Amino acid sequence: MWFRSHRDELEARLEYRFRDPGLLAAALVHRSWANDQGVPEHNERLEFLGDAVLGLIAADWLYRRYPERPEGDLARLKAWLVSEPALARHATTLGIGERLRLAAGEERSGGREKSSLLADALEAVFAAVWLDGGLEAVRPVVERFLETTESASEAEGSDAKTRLQELAQAAGWPLPVYAVVSESGPDHDRTFVCEVALCGERAGRGEGRTKKDAQQRAAAAALE
Repeated sequence: MWFRSHRDELEARLEYRFRDPGLLAAALVHRSWANDQGVPEHNERLEFLGDAVLGLIAADWLYRRYPERPEGDLARLKAWLVSEPALARHATTLGIGERLRLAAGEERSGGREKSSLLADALEAVFAAVWLDGGLEAVRPVVERFLETTESASEAEGSDAKTRLQELAQAAGWPLPVYAVVSESGPDHDRTFVCEVALCGERAGRGEGRTKKDAQQRAAAAALE
C-alpha cells in the first residue's frame, strides 16, 4: 500500500515504467528502516551498482558532448556533475526524499533532506532501472539528470565559486583558496585581481570591480 501510492508519480517523473516494480521499491528502502523492521534488504547494494552505472554513462555523455575537451577538463566536469549536491538536488526534484522508507529516528533527524541520503537513493534508483531494463533503459534516465544539472547551472549564471567548491568536494580535494593579488584605481573605482588555488596550485585568475566579482571570475576561469 505504501509503495502503490508513490509508484505512478515517481515513474512519471523518471519517464520510465518498471516491469519489476519491486526493484524501485527496494531502491527506496534505507538501512535504518530495514534494521528497525528486522529485514535484511535495503538500498546500499543498489547504490553501489548505481554509482558505477552513473559513472559510465556520465563519462560517455561528456566524451560525446565535448569532443575537443582534454581529459583533465572532462574529469573535472564529471566530478561536478555526479557530485553529492547535484544528485541530491535532482533527487529532491523527483520527490525521492518524501518516498523513502526511513526509521522514525532517522526521519526525526531530518533524513529526508540529508544530501548524502538523497544522493545515495538516486543512485540506487539508477541501478534499479539498469537491472529492470538494461543500458538502453537507464541511459535516457541518467542523461536527463546530467542535462538538467548542466542547464540549471547555466541558467543560474551559475555561481562559479559554488560550482568550484562542489567540484573540489566531489574530488576529495581541499577547498579552493582565493587571494587578491593586486588592486588598482582610485577609491571610487577600484579594480581587483584575484587568483584561486586548488591543491596548492594556481587554477584561475579573474578581474573585477569588487573582490567578490574578481573571485567569481577566477573560479569561472578555473572551471573552463
